[in-house]
Amino acid sequence: MAVSRQERLRHTALSALEIGVIAALYFGSAKLGLLQQLVRGQVTPLWPPSGIAVACLLLRGPRVWPGIALGAFLVNISLGPSVPAVLAIVAGNTLAPVCSYVLLRRAGFRNALDRLRDALALIFLGAFTGMLVSATTGSATLVLAGVLSRGDFWPTWSVWWTGDAMGVMVVTPVLLLLRMARRPRDLPPSRWAEGVLLAIATGAVGVLETSHTPLLFLGFPLLIWAAFRFRLAGAAPCALAVSTFAIIAAARESGPFADHDLLTNMITLQAFNGSASLTALLLAAVVSERNETQREIARACRQLADMVNRMATGDHRPTLVYGEDEHEQHGDQTSSRA
Repeated sequence: MAVSRQERLRHTALSALEIGVIAALYFGSAKLGLLQQLVRGQVTPLWPPSGIAVACLLLRGPRVWPGIALGAFLVNISLGPSVPAVLAIVAGNTLAPVCSYVLLRRAGFRNALDRLRDALALIFLGAFTGMLVSATTGSATLVLAGVLSRGDFWPTWSVWWTGDAMGVMVVTPVLLLLRMARRPRDLPPSRWAEGVLLAIATGAVGVLETSHTPLLFLGFPLLIWAAFRFRLAGAAPCALAVSTFAIIAAARESGPFADHDLLTNMITLQAFNGSASLTALLLAAVVSERNETQREIARACRQLADMVNRMATGDHRPTLVYGEDEHEQHGDQTSSRA
């Protein structure tokens, strides 16, 4: 009984710590996102907490939703406009990532993001569909509370929805990548040098994006380079960096965002960010699938060559040729039985 009670207390303490960490991550990323607010101090073109919330649900399961709710409450309680309105906005900000999580799991989403279907599911189910809940709930709440006029509903809704969706598209892949990151083995120095060169080039393009030159399109060659050479490990951080630089340029009204009204700048910004995320995720997924197909073909060719060699030598005994992963797993099982 004493051991069981200690285990329950330990499990409760770990769960509380996990919820507290998620709430802190949500709150901290929200403060960063609010630096670029566009509507009433709480609607931004990129809302990182939505991406953090979806990633936490995918990695830790639905039991962590109280951490998302707590973080959303701490962020919105200081923004108002009233306690009932804050609770409604918090409910929307919590339900949206939960809906995204449910949709992604029903679609068979894999956190590795190594299939084209996973990238498409994250974009169209996790980002575009799931975030409809938070945008609709939040915008309607502000209108019903008298903070916004009815005519401001759709502009606010569009900024809210695209900001939440962009958070899922550019932040969630990076967090999923960090969770699975492993130190590469036997990576040649040339690949390290190429990675450093890609980072330097991304920073240089960022400087150009935030200057008075309309050179946003220079980000796309970098995204293609990152996806083909480094797959998701390069494409996801590169997309996040390029989108962040574009948001800074829009906030400064520099480059292609100069001398335009808010609606025009928002359309330009979100079209660019959406295109960048789509390019990075889809190309990285396609390259991963291509590499996996090549490995499957190589395994099949080795098996066929082995069969031909056995037939040529007159050995007609049935054989079973394992792939690399299967062979290692079989060896582990044999040694454990021994």
